[in-house]
Amino acid sequence: MEYFVYIIQSLVDNSYYKGFTQDPEFRIAQHNSGLSSYTSNKMPWKYIYLEILPTKREALIREKALKKYSHAQIEQLILSQKNSLNINCDH
Repeated sequence: MEYFVYIIQSLVDNSYYKGFTQDPEFRIAQHNSGLSSYTSNKMPWKYIYLEILPTKREALIREKALKKYSHAQIEQLILSQKNSLNINCDH
């Protein structure tokens, strides 16, 4: 089964949250319904980055790395080929 590492952005204050999941649709619904305590006070959220990884271990390692990224590094990553959200987009 695939795993997804993601970055979501708050539409309230533009802050970022990074995580991983097996079900991106379900996870964003959790964030936007207040079921995640860390993100509940900054709803709504939208995906700005989604990367597919083959194993849970790889997803955890990647998530840990993303949590250390600067704002500038995140901005570059959003526009990169690694972002599954950029498929079929013209950047």
